Amino acid sequence: MNNNLIARFKINFLFLVSCFLFLTSCGEKKAEEAHEEEKSENEVALTEAQFKTIGIETGSIEMKNLNTVIKANGYTAVPPQNMANVSTLIGGVVKDIYVLEGTFVSKGKTLATIQNLEVTEMQEDYNSAIANIEYLQLEYNRQKTLSDENVNPRKTFQEVKSKLAVEKARAQAAKNKLQALNVSLSGNSSLIPIVSPISGYVGKISITKGAFAETGITLFEVVDNSQMHLDLNVFEKDLGKISVGQEVDFVLTNQSNKSIKGKIFGINKSFSNESKTVAVHAKINPSDAKDLISGMYVAANINITNQTVQALPKDAIVRNGDKYYIYIQEEHQEKSPKTKAEDHKHEEGEAHTEHAEGEEEGHNEIHFKTIEVVPGTTDLGYTEVKFVTTIPNDAKIVIKGAFYLLATSKGGGEHEH
Repeated sequence: MNNNLIARFKINFLFLVSCFLFLTSCGEKKAEEAHEEEKSENEVALTEAQFKTIGIETGSIEMKNLNTVIKANGYTAVPPQNMANVSTLIGGVVKDIYVLEGTFVSKGKTLATIQNLEVTEMQEDYNSAIANIEYLQLEYNRQKTLSDENVNPRKTFQEVKSKLAVEKARAQAAKNKLQALNVSLSGNSSLIPIVSPISGYVGKISITKGAFAETGITLFEVVDNSQMHLDLNVFEKDLGKISVGQEVDFVLTNQSNKSIKGKIFGINKSFSNESKTVAVHAKINPSDAKDLISGMYVAANINITNQTVQALPKDAIVRNGDKYYIYIQEEHQEKSPKTKAEDHKHEEGEAHTEHAEGEEEGHNEIHFKTIEVVPGTTDLGYTEVKFVTTIPNDAKIVIKGAFYLLATSKGGGEHEH
């Protein structure tokens, strides 16, 4: 009985030891695989043929005089005096429309006409008042002479003088109304011309022929783009670095990447709405503003100062996730995975010649290692770089072909050569 218990105990003990060894080997294998995977992400090997075909070029850190910039977003805008919302002071039926959207009009150009019979009454009031003024003016002169000679009572002269003043006031009121409506003082037309108050391009037209145009409603939009400028939103922390006269380079976020220049001419003294940004205004060169329209979103760089910094060509820096890297060429060379596999086969009896060929291929590989960096200002094709870890002064940095190395490390570059 005791022998059976001892035998069972030995069996159980051996089983537990086997399980422990199995789990330990699995853990070591997984750790080794994870290490190999991490290593493959950080290191890339190319054959000499791949190196030449891709055109990998190496260089070193350069000291460059780059512009320090502040990035800001905003939009194009025109001053209030260069934008007009045309309406009418008196309602009426739209008789004719003479322009189309997008056409250029000069100041004073008739955009449309509306019809209102009250205009005829205004003209009649004006003409009637003018006629009465002519009669009363003669009567005023006659009564003044008689009054001065004490022929007629002075009361009669005062009555004529009062009537003349009333008619002059009535004529002036009618004249002001007709001039405000851009209607001729002479004539009896009921048409009211809607004229453009500025020169510019017609925007939205909000009326149609035969419709009733109400007062206070915008009928036409006219915009003069010759004085286009930028409204940029600058954060509070950067405000102290901004000053009038600084140059701005910007691109249209929804258009081409062509860079357009401007110059700051004004800085607001209050925050915009509830955001902690301040509006900064930059004038655009008229020759560059002719193809722009108000409301285009822009991404701008405000040039602050020049400073000498460590820099690399911008193509030397690649992004992987949320981090940025460069590649340096390693001096030592290791055997490729193919060579290691052939070494293992050789140990099992594989021909020695195959091992030698694989070893020779491994020695012909060129190895590269990733180095994490923090990019800064980009200007003139170069980007400022700050290294997270130090690198040798004579390190060979990949300045051309870094993107291919990144793709190769992820398994996407082996078919591109």
